[in-house]
Amino acid sequence: MHTRTEHDLLGDMEIPKDAWFGIQTQRALNNFAITGVPISHFPELIKALALVKMASAKANEELGDLTSEKAAAIISACQDVCDGHLHDQFVVDLIQGGAGTSTNMNANEVIANLALEKLGHSKGEYKYLHPNDDVNRSQSTNDAYPTAACLAIQFAAEPLVERISSLVSCLSLKGTEFNDVVKMGRTQLQDAVPMTLGQEFEAFSVNLGEDIDRLREACVLLSEVNLGGTAIGTGINTHPEYGSLAVRYLAEFSGKPLKPAINLVEATSDMGAFVLFSGVLRRFAIKLSKISNDLRLLSSGPRTGFGEINLPPMQPGSSIMPGKVNPVIPEAVNQTAFQVIANDLAVTLAAEAGQLQLNAMEPLIIYNLLNSMRMLCAACSMLENRCIKGITANRERCAELLNISIGSITALVPHIGYANASRIAQMALNSGSTVRQLVLAEGLLTEDELERLLSPQSMLAPQVRMPKR
Repeated sequence: MHTRTEHDLLGDMEIPKDAWFGIQTQRALNNFAITGVPISHFPELIKALALVKMASAKANEELGDLTSEKAAAIISACQDVCDGHLHDQFVVDLIQGGAGTSTNMNANEVIANLALEKLGHSKGEYKYLHPNDDVNRSQSTNDAYPTAACLAIQFAAEPLVERISSLVSCLSLKGTEFNDVVKMGRTQLQDAVPMTLGQEFEAFSVNLGEDIDRLREACVLLSEVNLGGTAIGTGINTHPEYGSLAVRYLAEFSGKPLKPAINLVEATSDMGAFVLFSGVLRRFAIKLSKISNDLRLLSSGPRTGFGEINLPPMQPGSSIMPGKVNPVIPEAVNQTAFQVIANDLAVTLAAEAGQLQLNAMEPLIIYNLLNSMRMLCAACSMLENRCIKGITANRERCAELLNISIGSITALVPHIGYANASRIAQMALNSGSTVRQLVLAEGLLTEDELERLLSPQSMLAPQVRMPKR
């Protein structure tokens, strides 16, 4: 293999001649083979890194700390990366020691070599434009990396919000479709009171829809960045106006309402916004998993379970039991949710592990947040398109269970009293007779009164009470 030689503080190393990255990236490749997931797996992070470098170059040029020629080459290289060029050269594993230094240097080296080409030089000719001196000018990993992370998370949140919104709309449509299907509601898996299947699905829709606003609120906290703080937040090696100028350009280039943190020393070590964002993802995952549990219960059977809804069959369910079809889509969503919940614990532990002026565990935080959002996007899409859209109601089964349930007795409590209702319920349970039959037999209510009180219109919403007899 053709190589080129590069040098750093540890000595010389051979780099593949055609590689756009350099020696520090190569060292990270040799050192960190943890997840097998490189930076290129998350294009939103690559774009965010390039935008940080672009904004920094623009600010440095305006302040006279970078020549116009170098700034133009760097900005052009960054734009190419934003447009998807050379993403395969972002090869470092997301999990790494060094608080993200390897990720930052991977970006610096790729952008430097691309800029060198634009200036008419060969890869590795850093005397003309250097990854550290020029691309990383006025920056440290400790402000460039978390700033890019804040931006990447906001980019990744956009498709997640879209997927949640689509799923919410799909559930709401099912709520409308099933609005005339009366069934028995349940608490603690015991018969409760009647409701419609439509009300159940509309509740799913509202439940998940709440977290769209929570995600947007969490993104607001990620709009406060520490770019300009360099190593520990003091801004060493920067022009006094660099930080505010670089953040202003980054906001302009990214389209996000970014602003400098009030206290850069605090912001450099604080992981609070990441923890909160992770908590929102965990909250959504828990809700999504609970709904998946409900779908599995409601479709259980098909002959010996609840059987109130039919999930679309996706694949044969058994290698030994003919005809068996399993609820594989909700099961996969459950497992996705479990992983997101586990990722949140990893984020929590990593945030707590910070020491003094920096948190060296930021790579784990970023990896888990981006991974959780990607998984949730896929899970929402899968649940909507391969499950929810194809659900049908088993109307006959819903009516059957409603008719034999003693739960409807609750609707009669204001009219026959709790003691009578309890006695009738117990008699129905022991005898197999219906609530209607027993109430009529004892003359507690007339046929017309029962017809009105036990009608779906009366049982599914608040009603004005009829005068007691």
